[in-house]
Amino acid sequence: MHEIGFIRDLAVVMIVAGATTVLFQRLRQPVLLGYILAGVLIGPHTPGMLVGDPRAIDDISNLGVVLLMFTLGLEFSVRKLREVGMGVLMVAVIEVGLMLWIGTGLGELMGWNSIDALFLGALISLSSTMVATRTLAEGGLRHLPFAQRVVGILVAEDVLAIVILTVLSAVAIGGAMEAGTALAVVGQVGLFVVAGMILGLLLLPRLIDYVAGFGRDETLLVSALGICFGASLFAASLGFSVALGAFLAGAVIAEARNAHRVMRLVEPLRDMFAALFFVAIGLKIDPLLLWQYALPALGIAAVVMVGKTLAVGMGMVAVGQEVRSSIRTGLSMAQIGEFSFVIAALGASLGVVSEFIYPIAVAVSVVCMAASPYLVGHANGIVDGMRRAAPGPLRVLLTSYSAWLGSLKPVEQNAMIAAMLRRLLWHIGVNVVLVVTLFVIGAYVNTHNWAWFSAFGANRETRHSLIFAGALFCSLPMLIAIYRKAEALGMLLAELGIREHFAGGYTHAIRSVLARLIPLGTLLALGLLVSVLGSTILPPRGVAIVLLVAGVLLSAILWRALVKMHARLQAALRDTLERPAPDE
Repeated sequence: MHEIGFIRDLAVVMIVAGATTVLFQRLRQPVLLGYILAGVLIGPHTPGMLVGDPRAIDDISNLGVVLLMFTLGLEFSVRKLREVGMGVLMVAVIEVGLMLWIGTGLGELMGWNSIDALFLGALISLSSTMVATRTLAEGGLRHLPFAQRVVGILVAEDVLAIVILTVLSAVAIGGAMEAGTALAVVGQVGLFVVAGMILGLLLLPRLIDYVAGFGRDETLLVSALGICFGASLFAASLGFSVALGAFLAGAVIAEARNAHRVMRLVEPLRDMFAALFFVAIGLKIDPLLLWQYALPALGIAAVVMVGKTLAVGMGMVAVGQEVRSSIRTGLSMAQIGEFSFVIAALGASLGVVSEFIYPIAVAVSVVCMAASPYLVGHANGIVDGMRRAAPGPLRVLLTSYSAWLGSLKPVEQNAMIAAMLRRLLWHIGVNVVLVVTLFVIGAYVNTHNWAWFSAFGANRETRHSLIFAGALFCSLPMLIAIYRKAEALGMLLAELGIREHFAGGYTHAIRSVLARLIPLGTLLALGLLVSVLGSTILPPRGVAIVLLVAGVLLSAILWRALVKMHARLQAALRDTLERPAPDE
C-alpha cells in the first residue's frame, strides 16, 4: 500500500504547491517561502494533517534533493568556473571559511554540542543560488557588473558546498572531528570530483550530443535524467552523497553542445523539483519548535546578513573592487537557502544533530529570504549610510589600496610568462590527479572484488600484480605527459632564474641541469605519492621492479604513439571546455 500512499501524498504536495505559487505571485512574495509554509500546514505536526507518512516524506525529500542538485549542476558549467577568476574564487573561500568559523563559534557560545555547532556553521556558510539569482533578475540587475560577480561567487560556492556536504557526512558517520579525518575526506572527494569531471567531460557531452542528434526531445530528456540517477547511484556506492553525483552529472552535461536543449527541457521539471524540495522541508518542521527557537533564529539571521555582507564586501575590496560595488555584492549574498536545507536534512537523517537544528535553519532562511529583496533594492542607501559612518582615514585607505592593487597587475611580458606558468602547472596537476585516480581505483577494486579474482584462482600476490600492472600501463600516457610538461616548466624556470650576469660561463650548464632536475623530481614525487596511495596493491618487490622496467621500456618503444594518444585526449577535453557557448 506504500506505493498508493506515496502517489496520494505526492498528489497532495503538488496540488498545494500549485495553489501556493498562484497565491504568492498575487501577493508579490517569494514563492519559496510559500512552499515551506504550505509544507508546514499539510505536514504531520499540524492538526488535520494531509501528509503524515515519514517514509513518503523522506522519499519526496530525497527525490527533490537529487533532481534539484542536477539542475543546479546544469546551471553551474565548468566554463563558468574557469571564467570566475582567482580573485572571486578567493573571496568565496574566505567568505565560506569565515562564516563556518563564526557559525561554529556562535553555536558553542549558545551551549550547543560540537556537532550541532559545526552543522550550524556549515548551514550559514553557503548562500542561496536560487534566491540570489531570482532577486537580481526580478530587480532587473542581472546585467550589472556586480551581479556578474555575485554569480561567480555562487558558482564557486557550489563547489565548496559539495566538499562541505561530504566532510559533514564523514564526520557524522564517524562521530569525529579530527583534522586528519577532515583532510583525508577532502582529499578523497576532491579526487573523485576532479577525476569524475575529467572522465565525464571526455564521454558524456558527446553522448548527449549523439542522443540529441535523433531530434526527439523525450529521448534527450530521459537520457539526461538517466545519467543523473546513474551518477547518484555510483556516488552512493563509493560512499559519497547522492547529491554529489547528481551535481557532477549536471555540471558535465552542461558542457555539451546541446546543453541548452537539455536545460530548456529540464526547466519545467526544475520548478517542480524545487516545489517538491521546499514543500518537503515544510513537512519536516514542527511549528512548536519553530516558535520555541524563534529568538535564536532571529539572532542567527542577523549574523548571516551582517556577516556575509561584510565578509563578501571586504573580500571584494581586498581583490581590488570598488567599495560601493563590493558592498552591493555582499548584500546580494546575505541569505542562506537550498544547500543549507540539504545540510540540515543530512544531519537529521543521520541522527547526529539535535531536533531544533532543522527548524532553526528554516527560520533563518525564511527571514533572510524575506529581507533579501529589500537589502538588494536599497543597496545604494545602505552603502551611502556605511560611507557616512566610516571614518575619513578609512575611506582614504580603501581608495589608496584599490589604486595600489591596480598598479600591481601583470602587463605585457610578465602577464605572458605568468599565463605560461599557469598553463603548465594546470596540465601537470590534471595528469597527476588522473594517475593517482587510476591507482586509487585499483585499490578500490582490490578491496571490494577480491572474491571475483578468487573465482579465477588468483591468489593475493597475483591479484596485486595484475591490478598494479593495469594501473601502471594505463597511466603511461599521463606519466609521459607529466614528464614533458615538467621538462618545459624546468626549461622556463631555468631561463628565468639563471641569469648570465650571475652564472657567467656556466649559465648554459646550470640551466641544463635545472631543466632536467625538475621533471625527474616531479616523477620521483609522483612515484612516492602513488606508492603511498597504492600501498594496498603493491606486488612483491621483484615483480614490482619487473613491471616498472617493462613500463619504462614500453614507454620508450611506444613514446610517439602514447604522446599522440594523450594529445588526442587533451584536444578532446580542450574542445569540450573551450568551445563557444551556444546561443540559447
